[in-house]
Amino acid sequence: MKRNLLFTAALLLGLGACNDSDDNNASPKYRTLSGQAPLVIGHRRASGLRPEHTLEAYTLAIEQGADFVEPDLVLTQDGVLVCRHEPMLSGTTNVASLPQFADRKTTKLVDGVAYTDWFASDFTLAEIKTLRAVQPRASRPQEYNGQFLIPTFQELVALVKQQSAARGRTIGVYPETKHPTFHERDLKLPLTDRLLAALDQAGWNSKDAPVYVQSFETANLRYIHSKSTVKLVQLLDADDVDATGKLVMKAPYAQPYDFVVAGDPRTFYDLTTDAGLDFVKTYAVGIGPWKPYIQPYTPTTKLPATDLIERAHKKGLVVHAYTFRNEPSTLLPAYQGDPKAEYKNFYDLGIDGVFTDFPGTAIEARP
Repeated sequence: MKRNLLFTAALLLGLGACNDSDDNNASPKYRTLSGQAPLVIGHRRASGLRPEHTLEAYTLAIEQGADFVEPDLVLTQDGVLVCRHEPMLSGTTNVASLPQFADRKTTKLVDGVAYTDWFASDFTLAEIKTLRAVQPRASRPQEYNGQFLIPTFQELVALVKQQSAARGRTIGVYPETKHPTFHERDLKLPLTDRLLAALDQAGWNSKDAPVYVQSFETANLRYIHSKSTVKLVQLLDADDVDATGKLVMKAPYAQPYDFVVAGDPRTFYDLTTDAGLDFVKTYAVGIGPWKPYIQPYTPTTKLPATDLIERAHKKGLVVHAYTFRNEPSTLLPAYQGDPKAEYKNFYDLGIDGVFTDFPGTAIEARP
């Protein structure tokens, strides 16, 4: 998922501490839908400290206490799920520096936008394994560039199971299917079916599994819902925030791309109306909005929070917001450079989970 701001035994709908009140009639400690602690989800793992989507970053997120780790999934030419933020590889790997792959650079349309890059779908898994991960943000540690392999989803699942057993706590996975229309319609690569098969193999293709599947598109989530009871979350995007704090609905971030293909005029914002939430509830257990859907702002001011969490909870939907980061440049002035202040604001609003590049900070801020 994108954005810079300026932006278990106890699992299922929440992990963590339960109501610790001695009085059963007292209000729950947390304002989450379940009354349990909000989830801390390692966004692309501990991507603020290690190159994203690597086993090393996943492991660090788990060491820091993340309840879930989030792999973005794309498919290789030979149909293997690998963990990359996008089908385009140059931003997060060293592919551009490898002369043997110079002729793989090509132009493809992804959700209606032309990208000239190296695409995972033009590489076999064996070739992907010759690449190394790099940190895409220049302001973050670069000393690990070129050291870590690109993992498969199967390798991540094995790591999470091993870490869960070693640490005596259930750790979940929160995969995002990246650009399913691009994969399935344009490339004829069965991204969603491969994920379902992988969850079957892991024994995790059910509502009781430590898994949420997320997507910015709706059609593949609805397809999964027809095939599985695994928990699903509808992501909600926007292009930007204008000077008044209003979300800007502009392509390619205005609509689920399957809506674009189908000629459905609804935007992501429309999915946050009561009617939109009713639609989402027909196939998903929650929504994953960009933070300004909950906490709007102008360039200088934190505006009053919206009622999205309250309305989603009334529909029985959890709310997991993205993306929380530590860098002062990503924080509103009201937080005075303190990322914990932002977490506390969202925790107080009743958020059910946070996608974060810095899981340790989210854990420290959690009540």
